[in-house]
Amino acid sequence: MTGQDDFRRRFDVSRETILRLELMEALLLKWNPAINLVSQSTLSEVWTRHFLDSAQLLQIADPPPQHWGDLGSGGGFPGLVIGILAREIFPTMRLTLVESDKRKAAFLVNAVRELDLGAKVASVRIESLDPLQVDHLSARALAPLDVLLGFASRHLLPEGVAIFPKGRSWREEVALARQPWSFDCEQKPSATDPDSVVLKIKGLQRA
Repeated sequence: MTGQDDFRRRFDVSRETILRLELMEALLLKWNPAINLVSQSTLSEVWTRHFLDSAQLLQIADPPPQHWGDLGSGGGFPGLVIGILAREIFPTMRLTLVESDKRKAAFLVNAVRELDLGAKVASVRIESLDPLQVDHLSARALAPLDVLLGFASRHLLPEGVAIFPKGRSWREEVALARQPWSFDCEQKPSATDPDSVVLKIKGLQRA
């Protein structure tokens, strides 16, 4: 079974959505040599390592998401993948991608146009960005959880949900984050790594 076959088995989406993901794969292959959006060694496994790993976040959202913010979007993970799937599943959802690196932001702007997503790209530092007031917030491989929760407190609505994939040290990160923060945390097994989880965080407040 190929990576695309596995993705299609897990996500029952239209052929149009699959074609958009194939176009995103082509854009990655085109831009990656110049910008290094993702590790070159992972491009042969893009459907599993990047597409499936990103799409799983949408599965644990509180539907229907109204405005999704993705911090440190980089090569479009998870933000662009979420945008592609949401175009079919949650067509009214707004999407804001935040990326301070100008070259990566240029890739995102191009990809949003090519993929016909209608998303907004904010090329500024997260700390200086006006509050996004989103109901869903994601970030992949960006910062430790306590730092991410600082970003979430600024950009997430009080009733909003933060969804962060985390690696094998997630327990230590949660314990450390509970010192300055109070929050409800649900752990979902990662679809791509048995040692990883996706954290679904609600009720974020200063401890």
